[in-house]
Amino acid sequence: MSDKEVLITGSSRGIGRATAVLLAKQGYKVVLHCNKNIDKVKEVQQEIGNARILQFDISNREQTFEILTKDIEQNGVYYGVVLNAGIAKDNVFPAMENNEWDDVINTNLNGFYNVVKPIIMPMIQSRKKNRIVALSSVSGISGNRGQVNYSASKAGIIGAVKALSLEVAKRGITVNCVAPGIIESDMTTDLPKEKISDMIPMKRIGQPEEVAEVINFLISEKASYITGQVIQVNGGLYL
Repeated sequence: MSDKEVLITGSSRGIGRATAVLLAKQGYKVVLHCNKNIDKVKEVQQEIGNARILQFDISNREQTFEILTKDIEQNGVYYGVVLNAGIAKDNVFPAMENNEWDDVINTNLNGFYNVVKPIIMPMIQSRKKNRIVALSSVSGISGNRGQVNYSASKAGIIGAVKALSLEVAKRGITVNCVAPGIIESDMTTDLPKEKISDMIPMKRIGQPEEVAEVINFLISEKASYITGQVIQVNGGLYL
């Protein structure tokens, strides 16, 4: 078991859960996170064994700062953080409600700031050549109908990652993005799978474990010279 601890936001299901399971198998100490799905994240905890759970809303700046700061004070700075938590509230732009825009931006984009801000100085001071991996989306690269809010938030994450990577590169801290395409999850349950698969050059929807493998590599020491990059896991799909 490594002494390297990795915080994974939104680790109760989907890509976050798959990442937590894989990193635990690789020997990392995993810090699980959820906002509301405490029962689901406890299932992940039972599956992987030795893991701590943090519960907070990443869109709530004060709450996030308080809980992360306290956890770092008690347990030390994280070696890595995987910024996976996010939401989608799709609607065509002319019909989009104010809350649909605000909720997605506040969770996905402001959530990046809210989580990384209390962590970044402890990382710099630790001199551990830390890892930050943020989840964007193919929608943040190419855009997608009905997702102006989601695409804006995920494109913003890419910009934030690229800028932050330049600021901390000399410290040996890497900051990268993983941009999944259409991945099997609760968010894709209602999609017409056959029709969607026809759009994808590989003719199938991706699996959370396939995204987790890329995250695992970027977290590892083997990725020490990779920073500021956006790696797409999309089966060849460009929306």
